[in-house]
Amino acid sequence: MALTLSQPHADIFIPDGRSLDSVLRQGVTHLGIGAHQDDLEFNAFHGILSCYHVPGKAFAGVICTDGAGSSRTGPYGHVSDQEMRAVRQREQRAAAVTGEYALLAQLDYSSQQLKSADNARLARDLAALISELRPGVVYTHNPADKHETHLAVFSATLKAIRSLPEEQRPGKLLGYEGWRSLDWVIDSEKTILDVSQREHLFSALAGIFDSQIAGGKRYDLATVGRLCANATFGNSHAADAVSRASLALDLTPLITDDSLDPVEFTLGFVDRLREDIRTKLGNALSL
Repeated sequence: MALTLSQPHADIFIPDGRSLDSVLRQGVTHLGIGAHQDDLEFNAFHGILSCYHVPGKAFAGVICTDGAGSSRTGPYGHVSDQEMRAVRQREQRAAAVTGEYALLAQLDYSSQQLKSADNARLARDLAALISELRPGVVYTHNPADKHETHLAVFSATLKAIRSLPEEQRPGKLLGYEGWRSLDWVIDSEKTILDVSQREHLFSALAGIFDSQIAGGKRYDLATVGRLCANATFGNSHAADAVSRASLALDLTPLITDDSLDPVEFTLGFVDRLREDIRTKLGNALSL
């Protein structure tokens, strides 16, 4: 089997040493597509956890950018863009080993490329990967994320899946929290993903990304806080059903009905929240 990617330094890493042909023949059940190194570990941990030591299930990860533009302070303040690129990609490989991913693809685009005409090339790369890996579930950034590179990856992911024939598309597409929580979605429309198990695995994966944590961004603490808050504040009238919860938008309608406008689909969640607020506040004020 052949898998041709656009960027000359795109990297495909198979942690257990199998051949690419072997991985592609087996396929994967869960695929995470993230803009940056560590996006999957902090946002798509549900996919990693769903496959970890589970027979018949396999997680693969795709990182779209090269890591060169990462912010840095402290011990990484002197590191050049190219040095940071190498550090970030090495960290991501280590996470793939720790999480026992079936495959890790680092596509090596710059953030600027993804926000330009090169986004079409990324979409073609993603389509090739999805077609070959045949995942049942795909996790990626949600369409209301405030990070423009995240939105570029969402766009490319959607274009990639829509370019495939129906039989090659995943059964489910989930948009995870990132640079915006999902508080703007009414509770009944949130997909709640239980990530209570193996807290030590999450900690191990998070701790690998020293260039971010020691470099000035405590994503590890912030993510645990978000997961715990999701579990507790998700329901005001019941005891916590789980100790940690990851929230996602079910974006599957966008890949089963190509006529849906992604902008209108996303704004529909906002409109329904507005009506929910109008109704509940109006009822309270009428008392």
